[in-house]
Amino acid sequence: MNGDKVFTDTNIVVYAYDSAAGRKHQIAATAMKDLWHSGLGLLSNQVLQEFFVTVTKKIASPLETGLAKRIIKNISKWDVVINDVDSILEAIDIQERYKFSFWDCMIIASALKGGATTILSEDLADGMKIESLWIKNPFAGG
Repeated sequence: MNGDKVFTDTNIVVYAYDSAAGRKHQIAATAMKDLWHSGLGLLSNQVLQEFFVTVTKKIASPLETGLAKRIIKNISKWDVVINDVDSILEAIDIQERYKFSFWDCMIIASALKGGATTILSEDLADGMKIESLWIKNPFAGG
């Protein structure tokens, strides 16, 4: 990560705050800290929304609403891409080309809109290039 923006998918942010996720928690927390210190982290409003629902309702030890809200307030100091109609239309075009789920395509469209060169995600194929973005799964390879 040499000065290029890195878009962080929801699953990475969730694992960073889900201490029950074991090895994935450690890796994701380190990635988030590195991005925080470098100033290269990029998110979207979709990631923040999905993060809130997941950490308060879907993980083994859900976070309290107030804590989840404070985390969102804190990480929203990163650059946050706001999805608009153009983002949705771009996601539809990406879905037609690559046949990914619409929500994954919204992540890709947001990363492109935000000028990222990398997406950290476990949902997309590690090492794949989509448009100008490289996919990196921080949990791959061990």
